[in-house]
Amino acid sequence: MIRAALFDLDGTLVKTEWLKMLSYADAVQQLSPTSVTIEQVQQVFMQVVGRSREQVATTLLEHFNLAVVAQARLAEMNAQFPWQVLARLRMQVYDMMLADPQVLRANQWEHNVALLRAAKQSGCRTALASMSYCEQVTRILDAVGLADQFEVILSRDDVEKPKPDPEIYLLAARLLDTQPDECLVIEDSPVGVQAAVAAGMNCIAVATPLTREQLHAQKLLSSEWIVDDPVTLPAVVERMIKGHLGDSIAPWQNTLGGRNIQNGKSI
Repeated sequence: MIRAALFDLDGTLVKTEWLKMLSYADAVQQLSPTSVTIEQVQQVFMQVVGRSREQVATTLLEHFNLAVVAQARLAEMNAQFPWQVLARLRMQVYDMMLADPQVLRANQWEHNVALLRAAKQSGCRTALASMSYCEQVTRILDAVGLADQFEVILSRDDVEKPKPDPEIYLLAARLLDTQPDECLVIEDSPVGVQAAVAAGMNCIAVATPLTREQLHAQKLLSSEWIVDDPVTLPAVVERMIKGHLGDSIAPWQNTLGGRNIQNGKSI
């Protein structure tokens, strides 16, 4: 029986992965002596979406050959390593984005938010497992009004190892007093899916323009558990729950059919 619903944040509930990509593009453009387009940064970012700040920044520095340029700005940026220079330039931009609650409210993934509210309404245990740091998580949840939808909220500050390590999902299950196989994880990135699968949990990946290609290419999940059209999300969740409960999908049965969620929105 599925007793708990665990959600990623960036790219799953809020379109912050796109905002992160734009902030990384801005930082790369600040460092690059030649012209780099947002589209070029996006193509690289798509390969590492969901990974740690260090991994993303290092990948971008290497791809655009900016390590030497970043090295020259260590003192200026109060950094020890070149990747921190890029990351700090990027955070200056990203923090300005997060400072505007209207931007965050306008960038919610409504279908996943509707599913979260349905799960909470049904009496299902709920947790957030984000690789963003606590300050960013708190700011986002406050802006979009979702903090009260979770019994447990975990961020990068709460674990030693980032996704794809399963630590954050296993910790969430432990705090919810549920077994891993009683948990359903909603993710958007291959890295997050890897973490959920490694934790022994059920997982549905809701693809975004940044993650769709890699979700299908890496084949971490059967295609039936990758949602390309958000309108189909309630049906996919219902199918997974039925697989665990036979003919009955209680306590979700009143919230996953057309009655409470339609076309990705709560009704």
